[in-house]
Amino acid sequence: MSGIGDLVKGGARGTATGPAGSPAPRTGSANPLVAITQNLRESGIYIAFVVVVLLFAVLTDGLSLSPNNITNIVLQYSYVLVLAIGMLIVIVAGHIDLSVGSVVALTGAVSAQLVIGSGRPWWVGVLAALGVGLAIGAWQGFWVAFIGIPAFIVTLAGMLLFRGLTYYVLDNVSLSPFPEQYGNIATGFLNGLLGGYGYDAFTLLIAALAVLGYAVSQVRTRIARVRYQQVVDAMPLFVLKIVAVAAVVMAFAWQLANSRGLPVVLIILAVLILVYSVVTRSTVFGRQVYAIGGNLAAAQLSGVNVRRVNFWIFVNMGFLAAVAGIIFSSRSNGAQPGAGNSFELDAIAAAFIGGAAVTGGVGRITGAMVGGLLVGVISNGMQLLNVDQSLQQVIKGLVLLLAVAFDVYNKRRSGVR
Repeated sequence: MSGIGDLVKGGARGTATGPAGSPAPRTGSANPLVAITQNLRESGIYIAFVVVVLLFAVLTDGLSLSPNNITNIVLQYSYVLVLAIGMLIVIVAGHIDLSVGSVVALTGAVSAQLVIGSGRPWWVGVLAALGVGLAIGAWQGFWVAFIGIPAFIVTLAGMLLFRGLTYYVLDNVSLSPFPEQYGNIATGFLNGLLGGYGYDAFTLLIAALAVLGYAVSQVRTRIARVRYQQVVDAMPLFVLKIVAVAAVVMAFAWQLANSRGLPVVLIILAVLILVYSVVTRSTVFGRQVYAIGGNLAAAQLSGVNVRRVNFWIFVNMGFLAAVAGIIFSSRSNGAQPGAGNSFELDAIAAAFIGGAAVTGGVGRITGAMVGGLLVGVISNGMQLLNVDQSLQQVIKGLVLLLAVAFDVYNKRRSGVR
């Protein structure tokens, strides 16, 4: 499965040989258009994202790409992206979770009740919210993994159960405000650490280090693929991909540096993306998740403890829902009984639009992040254009439908049922 991070090998032609005199690894096409066509299922989301960003930049006369608006997008949709990470893993395993919006509300309510209602330190609320999220994940994982009730039913019941508990914890009233330390989780910035430039140089430094780390990672992966004689792309496309990613990241960082600096919540999100990218691609647990979603019977015959893996999938989803609940309550500066409504739909949409397969077994963290950002950019752009709220829902629904239709179409072309 190739994606934006896949590496390419260049130059080997004719009678070139690989290690120990064996034939050199087969290279991919040097033509970027051909490579994109060959990997359309995963490349398409990145192309669509760029097109949508440019479209709204034109329609809003550049307002959508202004420093303040880009910062607002990060702050406004960060909790959806956190949920999308967990939802992607759930969907890859062949499940669905309809309860995450209610879990966001309940964890935020517990934190608010302790910090605002009882005057406890802000970090006590954070730890309590995480504990509640883990407990909820274990509860739902038990019913799915060990009792055998389909996740759709378990989480549908959880959506109602945890929403009711939210009303109970808050006594049907909102609680606010949180102390400044808690609010800084979602609204704080690291700014001025390298001052005197007219912009936040620290943000640019962090972005440059991220680009350097990405480039080193891609080169190492490329070398490993060459060593094991795997198919890789040509050198021009390899360089083009790294340059393109670097340009996008640095342009994004430049806009942040000219606004309020590096958002704290972006650091949290970046850490989660890095950790879960490694978990899904380079650990036994991650491979087992894909194996279960791809072919359950084969996974069982291969010795995968399906019950244990499914249990921890939902524990993880509960944890990430709690993180999203903390971020959302921090941004809202309080807890409301109706918080988190439809968040599960946004997370599911992000995963499917980002390339997750309806039948499971396929999907990447980076794809889900781009899918979530795509939904966020569309929503933000329509708000800037003062599009009616009802029409916004129609458009987002059509985007989700087309993304799933694209997945089905690709499966039929490749003969997958």
